[in-house]
Amino acid sequence: MENTPPYTELYALLHISPEASDEEIRKAYRQWAQIYHPDKYQSSEMKDIATENFQRIRHAYEILCDEHKRQIYDIYGMEGVTSGLELGPKLNKPEEIKEEFERLKRRREEEKASAHVQPSGSILVNLSLPQFLNGGGILRGMGMASEVQSRISKRNTVALGGNLAVSGNSGGGGATAVLRHQASSVASIEFMASAGLRSLLGIQTSRHVSLHSTATSGITVSLRDGSINLSNTWTRQLSETSTGNIQLIFGVEPTIAVGWQRKEEKNSAAGELKFGTGSFGASGHYTRHFSAKSHGRIAGRIGSTALEFEVGGGRKISDYSTVRMVYTIGIQGIFWRFELHRGGQKLIVPVLLSRHLNLFFATGALMMPSSLYFFLKTLVVKPYYLRRERRKALEKCQSTSAQVKEAKVAAEKAQQLLQNVAIRKKNKQSETGGLVITKAIYGNLKASKKRSEQGGEEDDELVSQVIDVTLPLNFLVTDNGQLKLHEGIKKSGIMGFCDPCPGDPKQLRVEYTYKGDNYEVIVDDYGELFIPQEHHMV
Repeated sequence: MENTPPYTELYALLHISPEASDEEIRKAYRQWAQIYHPDKYQSSEMKDIATENFQRIRHAYEILCDEHKRQIYDIYGMEGVTSGLELGPKLNKPEEIKEEFERLKRRREEEKASAHVQPSGSILVNLSLPQFLNGGGILRGMGMASEVQSRISKRNTVALGGNLAVSGNSGGGGATAVLRHQASSVASIEFMASAGLRSLLGIQTSRHVSLHSTATSGITVSLRDGSINLSNTWTRQLSETSTGNIQLIFGVEPTIAVGWQRKEEKNSAAGELKFGTGSFGASGHYTRHFSAKSHGRIAGRIGSTALEFEVGGGRKISDYSTVRMVYTIGIQGIFWRFELHRGGQKLIVPVLLSRHLNLFFATGALMMPSSLYFFLKTLVVKPYYLRRERRKALEKCQSTSAQVKEAKVAAEKAQQLLQNVAIRKKNKQSETGGLVITKAIYGNLKASKKRSEQGGEEDDELVSQVIDVTLPLNFLVTDNGQLKLHEGIKKSGIMGFCDPCPGDPKQLRVEYTYKGDNYEVIVDDYGELFIPQEHHMV
């Protein structure tokens, strides 16, 4: 998939830079209006084509010549322009526009979510290999937890949950109910009640005390012994990618905890120090995303009740499902843990391999799943995904073929209106030995080349992934024999262009002549093109 810089289609329509001044916008509009104004054409067919394209030009001009609309468009594109932002003096800064748009977006998402029930749950299955080898069953315990959240009004949410756990010959369970009320845009309050092994009543409030800080306070009362716990948590945004928090708990076991989290595009890390009257501990983890589908993770815990280290990773197997495998070694033994996450549901299967920390066994337990993973990845998983990706690419081309055909028809119509001027410019440049575009194609050049090398067997079924743009580029050549396409402008928005392969990376290849010499250049979709250039000479 291609990366999308800031929205630029309207700038492409007028063939101006995103930094263009108001005067440059007006000048560009007048120039295009001379080409596309319906009154310039006699036949009804050409008049209809001109009317359609003139409306596009005028629409772009009306947005870009309005200071507030232009700011909104630059940040959020047409979605922002049509979102219902209140234009006026109170929204005169990009930060204010962004804040207001995000507020409206959150409100729409909340309204959408209010009509749905959001379930989540987990199943834990504890397995023991030593127990099985000693003649017992392999299952040593199970646990289940489930929760359903439902928005009952614009400001109120109810969550109902329960859990059951069985270990050996003992077991237990509990049920919890939470009412969450959004008191204002910066404050919320929760009421909680649970029954079972831990029967509690509690209340918790949360408030944004500043733009980067949040404070949370809570109190719980045990219905068994009447004990009271007080908690206070402060969270602060330390930077764009990291946050820190401090938690104080006063009650039967007073505790203080200090935590830190950092999340970047490919890396995330977290750590915590916790001290209490009866225990202490430290924990941390680091996750590295190797791609959009796979990641690796290392973690460790040390303290008065834990000493363990874990390493593992996971892979996304569909849009909603992820599988993980983790290897853990510590004072409780050596474990494998398998996880399946799908939507809000989790299946977790820890397997106890050994209670004894034997170095040879621990090394084998670490190497075995790693070797098996790379073996399966090379011989099974990777070939499967390659076949699936090829199938998806074919289906995508087929599903968008009608859209692409329609866009190409619109581009051809737009080129009809440019034809006379483009031919006149080309002839004038030819007479003076100036800049003449001999051939220009735009689209997925790599896929098109590969298909040509394979004989083009799929051309009958799939829409071609390139479009000929020789004519519109000759039209854009200036009287002094130059052509410039601005950096950061997506070329599919240029008049006479279209997107022949939505979602795929695109390039523009231009062959041209200048003063009797031949030149060729390839430029990326958002790259700047300025010709003629001596280093383009073939």
